[in-house]
Amino acid sequence: MTGAVLFISFAALLLMGTPIAICLGSSSVAAMLVDGAGKPLDTILTTLPRIFSSSTSKFVLLAIPFFILGGNIMEKAGISTRLINFAQTCVGHLRGGLVVVCVSVACFFAAISGSGPATVAALGMIIIPAMVNAGYKPAFAAALMAAAGAIGVVIPPSITFVVYGSIADTSIGTLFLAGLVPGILMGLALILTALWTSRKMEIELIPKSTAALRWKAFKDAFWGLLMPLIILGGIYGGVFTPTEAAAVSVVYGLFVGIFIYKTLGVKELYEIMVDSTSTTAVVMFITATASLFAYILTRARLDLAISNGLTEMTGGSWVMFLLIVNIVLLLAGCFLDSTSALFIFTPLFVPVATALGIDLVHFGVVMIVNLAIGLITPPVGVNLYVGCGIGKVNLKEMSLAVLPLVAASLLVLALVTYIPFISLMFVK
Repeated sequence: MTGAVLFISFAALLLMGTPIAICLGSSSVAAMLVDGAGKPLDTILTTLPRIFSSSTSKFVLLAIPFFILGGNIMEKAGISTRLINFAQTCVGHLRGGLVVVCVSVACFFAAISGSGPATVAALGMIIIPAMVNAGYKPAFAAALMAAAGAIGVVIPPSITFVVYGSIADTSIGTLFLAGLVPGILMGLALILTALWTSRKMEIELIPKSTAALRWKAFKDAFWGLLMPLIILGGIYGGVFTPTEAAAVSVVYGLFVGIFIYKTLGVKELYEIMVDSTSTTAVVMFITATASLFAYILTRARLDLAISNGLTEMTGGSWVMFLLIVNIVLLLAGCFLDSTSALFIFTPLFVPVATALGIDLVHFGVVMIVNLAIGLITPPVGVNLYVGCGIGKVNLKEMSLAVLPLVAASLLVLALVTYIPFISLMFVK
């Protein structure tokens, strides 16, 4: 009965367009009330504050607000403009050069922000208008930017890897390293697909930059280019942990923005703090309600029932299990954000993956690539909505334009799923 109330109320609220955090929290509370029928209300709900506190007070989750703050600082500091300018001086004069600029800068900026929507918002304001002015269709430009931004949850450092690592008790530094090659593969797949689909568009090429202009653009972007090297180099060099690296990114971003680029003042810092606080609050609220949802699943022993059902359904085959995982997560990505999906499905899938001998680092990459694709699949693909707003196109046009890019991403997902070496080549 508890499980039925949990899932039915969740589905009903979701179909009504209720925010995902409210869906998770309200359905969980409804299930708790049914499970504790006849008991005093304060007794039934006494576990709420404990679960909310324990789920959001993990030390490893400190990396999330710091990475959000660091990404916002570098965005306000003007690093996105400088990275795009440098990339344009290198390949902007080539046919399809802006496609390469869009995806490559998105991959690089992802190593600063750690967030898909943040990458689209920071770069889209510049790249999408530039591509439209060069002759690319608005829907195509917006779709490419949305798809490229989705790589932000795969390329390290990634907030979603922090969340998965905290749930699955897996090394976050190792997960960061494992996401590097799959992220690059996704970028290459998007570039090749975009070049093919745009081959008949009448593109206006920009003049080739001189060596002097390239050198000037490189010097201007140098401090931004250095940031991912400091963060990742510090983690893998054993200088600091991923959580400490997030704090270092904030200090470094402030130093560059205030003393090097001199673009950050009191007004900008206030806006950065407000934006970072609100974004962090949203993520943590989802984390708390999703943890409550997972708690109800465990209390009702639905997690064991689902895990046992998956084991029987796959017949002990890791190939079949990963196929089911991909299907479930791709469907879930159409309706859930990545944080909610991780808290709901990781406790269900990890025990089965462990029993089947699947490396949890590889499995984490598979889950994150699935959820990255979910960022560009309607109706709840967050990146699509950000791209629609910037490119001034409707969701229907955007959804059609993004289909070839989704297909390319699915091909990469298949490779990452069934060739573990892609994820683990630098890990073991």
